[in-house]
Amino acid sequence: MDEQDSIIVESYSDVCAQEWDEFVRKSRNGTFLFERPYMDYHKDRFTDCSLVFRQRKNGRIICLLPASVSGETVVSHGGLTYGGFIMPPDGLDGGKLLNVMAAAVDFYRGKGLKKLRYKMIPYIYHRYPSDEDYYALFRASAGLVETNLSSVIELDNAYRFDERSRRNMSKAMRAGVVVKESEDFGGYWHILEEVLMSRHSVKPVHSLAEIQLLKARFPENIRLFTATDSSGEIIAGSLLYYTPTCVHAQYIAASESGRKTGALSLLFHHIITQECGGAKYFDFGTCNEDHGLYLNEGLLLQKNGFGGRGIVYNIFEIDLTA
Repeated sequence: MDEQDSIIVESYSDVCAQEWDEFVRKSRNGTFLFERPYMDYHKDRFTDCSLVFRQRKNGRIICLLPASVSGETVVSHGGLTYGGFIMPPDGLDGGKLLNVMAAAVDFYRGKGLKKLRYKMIPYIYHRYPSDEDYYALFRASAGLVETNLSSVIELDNAYRFDERSRRNMSKAMRAGVVVKESEDFGGYWHILEEVLMSRHSVKPVHSLAEIQLLKARFPENIRLFTATDSSGEIIAGSLLYYTPTCVHAQYIAASESGRKTGALSLLFHHIITQECGGAKYFDFGTCNEDHGLYLNEGLLLQKNGFGGRGIVYNIFEIDLTA
């Protein structure tokens, strides 16, 4: 029997939700973003076309592919920052992943889809090396179509804050700024929405109601830290996503008062030195717009001032008509 024939490919359905989530939690490169209670919070906006790969002989899951479809393009996943094949601790090497990739391509091609847009999971989120998909993409003649640059700290070997950030931190301390974990999502969201609208004319990806829902579903993974002034008013904050290997700043915002007092420098010094637990990396997030073609150099300078250095979020495409 051909190795590819030993694989069963099936569309995800809610019937296997628990099985899916258990696989993600035991995988070597999955995070809570791939668990169904997270993925499904916006299922009204994305048409799911995730795949489950099983061994034919015993029905055991060997791989997952979170995905959504838009028009004639399948994306892994349209509603997530990163995506790709979710791999088990063992039993799926580079050779077998070639068969999984071929099975996925055949499945989507059979549905009449034209492109597979594959968002890499950056290595900083891997619990164990999981770059087999890079090789499978190469063998599938995938092309690199987008690269976004993020700023990341290696926590056990963190660079010192630059002079400007240290100066701002001292300014915030003199002003009596206090940093702590907060449950005041509404107060922070008010600042976040104002900042994003005034500076970029956009709204947060998540509404306040959505982030409160996700916080209730993943209380240990989603945490808010704020900086308050001497009167207790929130002047800066960051919403953090905690994964086994990396803490990710999902949102960062400071009010005009917060910017004047240098509150973000004190906020991130506290987070980086005291609130990252056993994580290896802190990810400030990407600094790009226009599908990677525009780099916000001022934002990158600020993040690098806190000790961050570059990693990339890559997106590949496979032509399913070839």
